[in-house]
Amino acid sequence: MRSDMKKIIKKQNGITLIELLVALVITAGLIAIIYRTFIGQQKTYVVQEQVVDMQQNMRIAINRMMTEIRMAGFGNLSMVLPVTIAGNTFNNAINVNTPTAGALTIVYATGGTATLTNATTAGQNQVVVSTLTDTHGNPLFDTGNRRYICIGGLESHTITSIDNGTRTITLNGTLLFNHLVGTSVFTIKALSYQVAVVDGIPTLLRDENLGGGPQPQAEHIENLQFATFDGDGNPTVNPPAIRVIRASLMARTAMSDPELKGTDGYRRREIASNIHLRNMGISP
Repeated sequence: MRSDMKKIIKKQNGITLIELLVALVITAGLIAIIYRTFIGQQKTYVVQEQVVDMQQNMRIAINRMMTEIRMAGFGNLSMVLPVTIAGNTFNNAINVNTPTAGALTIVYATGGTATLTNATTAGQNQVVVSTLTDTHGNPLFDTGNRRYICIGGLESHTITSIDNGTRTITLNGTLLFNHLVGTSVFTIKALSYQVAVVDGIPTLLRDENLGGGPQPQAEHIENLQFATFDGDGNPTVNPPAIRVIRASLMARTAMSDPELKGTDGYRRREIASNIHLRNMGISP
């Protein structure tokens, strides 16, 4: 009986300390591998998220630029050029390297929320509009920075006076065309795009040149370049001959990656688009 009990006890012995240590080492190794894999996947996710945000930010910025730059010259601007807005004079519908190197300023008629309430005939020098302000109560026309006006996209004039009570605008010259009731009346603006550092962050700035100064449009935009071409695709710097503008944006991620070797840690992407200026060289 005692002999049988000893055999049973020997068979029920636990694991040794060495076996326990080996098991712990193996378990720790597996945990380390799993943790490292998780950290790697998490880092990849963060990097990809930054890249996606950068690309989306860049596309939104260039899409808005394309929409607005495409309108350069709209409104038969030759009747009022050069224009002086907010103390700056713009000689052309397209002004490269203005107000600073690498920037672009375009002049165009925009808005159209006001309309004629009375029909007009050629030779008149007054128009009556439906409103003098936009939906937010901001002035559309005045004798200062908003003194250039376009009627129907066909002709442009300079405002000499405004009767707020009757909403009658007096022009510096006479109308060239007859215009029906409901014809859109536009404000002529100068719009600038440039890149500058704001609070340590390279930022794409947009300025309507109405006194408010440049406003941030997209952060982490490092570089903005414009190239200009004529209708045959040849490079040109002659403003009246420009028919295509190629806009190029260089963006970077918001955070740097110290493990990205051989660089400053920022991932970068560049996007370029050709903007065809449909209003240049067109006269009514």
